[in-house]
Amino acid sequence: MSPDERTSRGLAADSAGGAAPHAASAERADDPARTAQNPLPVTVRQDIARTIFAVIFIFGLIAGCFWILRPFLPALIWATMIVVSTWSLMLNLQARLWNRRWIAVTLMMSALVLAFVIPFWLAISTIVEHAEQITTWVHSFSRAQWPTLPAWLQGLPYVGPKIAAFWNDIATTGPSALTQQVEPYARGIARWFAAQVGGFGIVSLQFILALILAAVMYTYGESAAAGVRRFFWRLAGTRGEEVVDLSGQAIRGVAFGIVVTALVQSVMGGVGLAVVGIPFAGLLTALMFVLAIAQIGAAPVLFCAVAWMYWDGDTGWATALLVWTLFVSSMDNVLRPILIRRGGRLPLLLVFAGVIGGLVAFGLVGIFVGPLILAVSYRLIAAWVREGSDLGRGSRLNQE
Repeated sequence: MSPDERTSRGLAADSAGGAAPHAASAERADDPARTAQNPLPVTVRQDIARTIFAVIFIFGLIAGCFWILRPFLPALIWATMIVVSTWSLMLNLQARLWNRRWIAVTLMMSALVLAFVIPFWLAISTIVEHAEQITTWVHSFSRAQWPTLPAWLQGLPYVGPKIAAFWNDIATTGPSALTQQVEPYARGIARWFAAQVGGFGIVSLQFILALILAAVMYTYGESAAAGVRRFFWRLAGTRGEEVVDLSGQAIRGVAFGIVVTALVQSVMGGVGLAVVGIPFAGLLTALMFVLAIAQIGAAPVLFCAVAWMYWDGDTGWATALLVWTLFVSSMDNVLRPILIRRGGRLPLLLVFAGVIGGLVAFGLVGIFVGPLILAVSYRLIAAWVREGSDLGRGSRLNQE
């Protein structure tokens, strides 16, 4: 056999052997039983569809859980803020009470109840005690003779002439004209107050629920903290644990820097009002606390009291209250940064912006939520920028 014949026979055998697998694969593709036993690989389009449906399903579960727990979320947020900010205090109390957790939790719950009841009791008792006096003052206001503006107030630069012109207009038209101007605003305030009083039952129910949740968190705080850490570790690794630590620092910083400062400032202002004999001192103290929480401060209430005493002619006590007002109004500039630094190392401007923005966006609970969100975002962005700069510096060193 010649070499050409052997070559042609080899090519024919190779072509026959190569065609056999193709025919077998075509036969398996046409056979449904064999296709079911050996399924085809999942295509990219099928992977995308499955991922989309899985994400939609998980999002639906999360939305459903939030919708079901929506009535409990305000109480849960308040309970979390209270427990996180006072956790170290509870542990110190437990250490002094023979390591009995239930005794420490009972004392903490009693303190929280008193912190809620006492301000409302002072405000309500003050209003009830002076109800007749308030009614008499309101009726006599329309018939009152407007006094002459003090000369020293007229001589103030820039604002003195404007105050004198406004004062003279009121004195000319009488208190009735001022009452007509203030009446629309008074109606709005009255409607708002009625709405708040109507929702007082809901607020009380939320407070009771927050106390129950806080008691549970105090009792099982370590297990809850471990569960939160595991969740964030599963979500973002080491960065997730840093987020948990930073959230605790933000809550403690706000609690120490904002709430404690507001409490000290309002109590000291209330003591000054009570000493000089200002009526409704309890109610004005509660108002100063609310204004201090809103970052307005106790100064508006105190300066109004000083002006009223000067107007009434009690110059000595008015001057003493003015000195006390300047001291109380300026103490937050020193006390707040110290307490914020003690609670958590957070920028003061960030905490201030978080408190104001959170209060506007989320209501009273926003004084904690706002700084928490800003602090976590600030630290994450700073860490991301720092890691990027480190990577860029390392690449430049490798190139060199």
